[in-house]
Amino acid sequence: MNTTFDRYAGIVFCAIGLAFMIGSLGISTSAYGSNVGANIFPMILGALLSLMSFRLIYETFRKQRTEKSKENLDYKRFIIIFIAAVLYAYFLEDIGFVISTFLFLMIGFQTMHKGRVWVSFVIAGSFSYGVYYLYVNLLDGSLPGFPTWLGGA
Repeated sequence: MNTTFDRYAGIVFCAIGLAFMIGSLGISTSAYGSNVGANIFPMILGALLSLMSFRLIYETFRKQRTEKSKENLDYKRFIIIFIAAVLYAYFLEDIGFVISTFLFLMIGFQTMHKGRVWVSFVIAGSFSYGVYYLYVNLLDGSLPGFPTWLGGA
């Protein structure tokens, strides 16, 4: 852990989080067909990013400097997850939130820790459908549903 880098990264991410929160104030508070306004998620995400950044900055001041150890960067995993994230964003509308999120999480879980496919399957499936159900049915929001070739709307 490079405390200097982490401290500066925490400051930058805190500024980005605050910018998200300030920017969300200018977004409409309601959206067509949704009781949840378009400004809610940027506000919440900005607040979470800022809070985590404050925690990171706090930890850099608490951590005593220890031996510097050089850590090998894992470019292969980074590239796999980066490509999966780009494909997730690209295909979100075409194949729907549940399927695209499930596939992205499965790729991410298996990239980070190979094996235990059934555990990854259950977690990815539960999370993707659970978030969809929570947001669409309980909060009356709108997310891309299932694709039409699967009988979705």
